[in-house]
Amino acid sequence: MGYTLDTAKGLGWIGTLRGATRAVAFIRIAILARILLPREFGLFGIAALILSFLEIFTETGINIFLIQLKEEIKEFIDTAWVVSIVRGAAMSLLILASAPFVSQFFGFQGIIPLLMLTATVPLIRGFINPSIVKFQKNLEFNKEFWFRTSIYMIDALTVIIVALITKSAISMVWGLVISSLAEVCLSFLFIKPIPKFSFEYDKIKQVINRGKWVTGFGVFDYLFQNIDDAIVGKILGAASLGVYQVAYRISTLPVTEVADVFYRVTFPIYVRISGDVNRLKKAFVKTLLTSGLFIFIIGLIVFMFPSEMVLIILGPNWLSAAQVLKMLAIYGILKGITGIMQSLFLAKEKQEYITFTTFISLTVLVITIFPLLKIYGLIGVALSAVIGTTIGLILSTFLTLKILNNEN
Repeated sequence: MGYTLDTAKGLGWIGTLRGATRAVAFIRIAILARILLPREFGLFGIAALILSFLEIFTETGINIFLIQLKEEIKEFIDTAWVVSIVRGAAMSLLILASAPFVSQFFGFQGIIPLLMLTATVPLIRGFINPSIVKFQKNLEFNKEFWFRTSIYMIDALTVIIVALITKSAISMVWGLVISSLAEVCLSFLFIKPIPKFSFEYDKIKQVINRGKWVTGFGVFDYLFQNIDDAIVGKILGAASLGVYQVAYRISTLPVTEVADVFYRVTFPIYVRISGDVNRLKKAFVKTLLTSGLFIFIIGLIVFMFPSEMVLIILGPNWLSAAQVLKMLAIYGILKGITGIMQSLFLAKEKQEYITFTTFISLTVLVITIFPLLKIYGLIGVALSAVIGTTIGLILSTFLTLKILNNEN
């Protein structure tokens, strides 16, 4: 059975989803940039750093495991839900416990109330029905479109309304809280089966055995994408961090979103044809050429017109982000192409390949970031990300050729 039509439909639905949500994201940033100061973005950025780190550090890899399963996933849903609830509660407690230390490290007293509200987010998300993975596994991308669009619109509207009232970074956290509550409710109303509070140790053992590499990759990838934020916030302050993070989002969102669209569609399809190397090779080459072209064109536009994009999206007060935006456009292209290869690794159950390449990229970033920051400032930080990603892409290319040549 061919999957060309399924792929085309999936790319259409997920492409429309990502395009719509990211268009809303650009509008959201443009509005917030005119309401909030860079310092507010920096404060939220620190809270987001803590939340995303704990999400990655406690990642079980169960969603990837469920998609990789050739058999029915129903028997794993209850166990997945219980683990998700426990994980969410643990994350909430860790955020609350770490709040004073985070405030002391960055020197921002205003971050503590922000972190206290942020702590409710993982607790709420822990109750999301894990059956939502069926959207991707069963190639039901039309259903995922309506589900995700609803959640994202709720988040954006909440953030803008609260920002107009408070003029504070807490508006962005309220967006996470309200959208998380909405996701829990919708996941139980429209997705079946509904999980029960039931735990089976043997099933968790299976997930952990295969998911340990996903956790490792997640931790290294988090550090790679966020250690530069932590260093900028610590050394250059909240205002510089706000400029850097906004430039990062604008430069990488269009490129990485294209890669994510292809990843979400091709991963479950690659799983279905993973036993046929020739078929898998043809599918991968088509995906790489098509998505690579999109990624390059979008990245080139950002690289060529950074000042114009800053003026249109953020306004004249943010022009200092233009040169950083230009450098990060290169990073976005490299990262996007690397992401295309990662869906192949996961389909072949080679999670360790992703962990290894991400660890090497992180190592290169850590080695280069301080000298480049000292010489070039924010542009040097972006350059270190480019160098680390380039090394990771070279390694990923080698491992991709190994898989496609059927060398195990």
